[in-house]
Amino acid sequence: MRAREIMSRPVVRAAPDTPVREAIALLTGHGIAALPVVDDDNQVVGLFTEADALSGVLTGAPVGPDLRVDSVMTKLVEVVGLDTDVSDIAARMPVDRLRSVPVVDDGDLVGIVSRRDLLRPLVRHDDAITSQVRSLFSDYTGHRDLWSVSVAGGLVTVCGNFSDEDERRLVTALAKTVEGVTAVELVRPAAAFGVDLEEE
Repeated sequence: MRAREIMSRPVVRAAPDTPVREAIALLTGHGIAALPVVDDDNQVVGLFTEADALSGVLTGAPVGPDLRVDSVMTKLVEVVGLDTDVSDIAARMPVDRLRSVPVVDDGDLVGIVSRRDLLRPLVRHDDAITSQVRSLFSDYTGHRDLWSVSVAGGLVTVCGNFSDEDERRLVTALAKTVEGVTAVELVRPAAAFGVDLEEE
């Protein structure tokens, strides 16, 4: 797998003269760990990270309106190409303490690979749905494990006992709130081997 297949884009970025306050707002507002800093030619000249932002706070530097990104950014930035193997990127991150790496094409910024991007392919879509549905059910039941959940191709199968029709409808509605769910089937435990299936 190559960087082009997992990178995030479009890239939230900053310019060297972006005020640090604005850059911090971009980091927190987009929930990201780093902003590539690019010049007028879209060339990466630095990386403004959470650590860069925090270093100013911890050293007592005033984060006033005149403090610019280029005065605190990390200047020695590792970049990768579109065809860099994902395993190479993953190997660099812990060694160099990187949380994200800009992706360039002929020097132009075209994407960014974060640790989250590297992890995403390891989780199948159905696994993500299963996790979210289980979390919803856990919240609803007060963290009691009442039903088992399996997902195949977006079809959610819930096996367990339901107190009444209202609860069946509620369980179905909860599962359907998860993005990617195509249908919900409720199965009683005795029916787990092929009988008494209820599709919603």
